[in-house]
Amino acid sequence: MIENIDDYDTIFVGYPIWHGDMPMIVYNFLESYDFSSKTIIPFCTHEGSSLAGTVQKIKNKLPDSTVLNGLTVRGNTAQNSPDDVESAVDNWLNEIGLPFKDDKSKIGEFDLENGKVLLNSGYEMPILGIGTYTLSDTQAENSVYWALKDGYRLIDTARIYGNETGVGRGIKKAIDEGIVKREDIFVTTKMWTSDYNNGENAIQASLDRLGLDYIDLMILHHSQPSNDVIAYKAMEKAVKEGKLHSIGLSNYYEPADFDRLVNAATLVPALLQNETHPYHQSTEMKEHISKYGTVMESWYPLGGRGHTQMLFNDETIKNIATEHGKTSAQVILRWHLQAGNIAIPGSSNEAHIKENSEIFDFELSETEMQKISSLDKDERFSTY
Repeated sequence: MIENIDDYDTIFVGYPIWHGDMPMIVYNFLESYDFSSKTIIPFCTHEGSSLAGTVQKIKNKLPDSTVLNGLTVRGNTAQNSPDDVESAVDNWLNEIGLPFKDDKSKIGEFDLENGKVLLNSGYEMPILGIGTYTLSDTQAENSVYWALKDGYRLIDTARIYGNETGVGRGIKKAIDEGIVKREDIFVTTKMWTSDYNNGENAIQASLDRLGLDYIDLMILHHSQPSNDVIAYKAMEKAVKEGKLHSIGLSNYYEPADFDRLVNAATLVPALLQNETHPYHQSTEMKEHISKYGTVMESWYPLGGRGHTQMLFNDETIKNIATEHGKTSAQVILRWHLQAGNIAIPGSSNEAHIKENSEIFDFELSETEMQKISSLDKDERFSTY
């Protein structure tokens, strides 16, 4: 008898599979309480029958509840070492978006050796990725495929780019060829402002275009005080359903605007994606969001189309590049990572994509970092 069932929003239901079904006591439990609006998470042990259709049976019993994907572990310990089982449980908890058990003090800490950062959502995110802004479906497919071959594991797209289908094709091609597994890739997309009042459908539409069962990170593309909270709550719901793992924001440039949304939300944004580069280093916003454990991601990390040469030809950057035998692009990208910015340079050029990835074999000194930091003009190149 559970006296305080109303105190729980999420309930784990564990059981062994007996003769291809749940034990009767589990059915009795499901019939004894009101689970409306609660999240139910099933898990079981078995000897060959897996979940045996029990997740669907729970869904049939609890039509007003959210029932997530279940975990199944074969009971024969000869086939599952304790380490294997623990790893399977950890992976499952990550897949359904439950809080992590890692040291929370490491949130937002860039691991330059492994190229990852721990988000406040509990997921690890690669710190260098491929951007797909302005790319056609075909270009996006090729760029994503080339990037994955070159070792990239972060992919950034958006509904408004019109290339989610191409991105999905590039991912599928790489998976089919054995280059990567789905769980190796971190896929980001963004919800466009015209979809904010219909967020649930927008999320499903992105999943369908990408051809994925879940999206690692979905972002609201722009601040829109009239209805962005509605859209954000739709993303929060999708996290509970396992459709999204992490959620964040883009183009929120004022601390007060960021706080406006955070104060109305349940889940703190894992990431803020803003225009950030040596001439606009997002210093104020980075400092502000750090108290939430929110990390900065840079779009236009190289200045954006039409402005890259301005940065590439900056004397300070050119001199540092010469010192390391690297290109200006590589020095700028390395600066981003050491400064604590996730970077997603975009390109449809296979050679440039490879060049941009070759930044983990050198390090900028503290003096060099300070020289680039001194270039900050608080100068944006875009108006959106």
